[in-house]
Amino acid sequence: MKYLISFPAPAMDIAADELAAASADSHAVIRAAKQAGVYVFAGGLNEETGALMVAADGSATRQTYPQTREFSGGFCVLELPSREAAVEWAAKLAQACRCSQELREFHHDAES
Repeated sequence: MKYLISFPAPAMDIAADELAAASADSHAVIRAAKQAGVYVFAGGLNEETGALMVAADGSATRQTYPQTREFSGGFCVLELPSREAAVEWAAKLAQACRCSQELREFHHDAES
């Protein structure tokens, strides 16, 4: 199963002098996930560009769904054998990022 591990940007409320260490620690967890063969992808959302709502006709407007207006922060997707394993990886990321992580499971879809 694939799992989304994420946090909103405001949750990572750490001192400026701790930011470099948190970044290094989170990168180390991602490297460990790659080495373990469970890494799918990861990243942080670029808040400077903002979201676009793209319609079926290709038109785009600077807006979001009201439910996702506050969507920000970092995330990763890992492919893991169990929810318990996902909790373990989420805890590693929580420690590295100095903030709790949200854990969500993707529906299994053979086409994805």
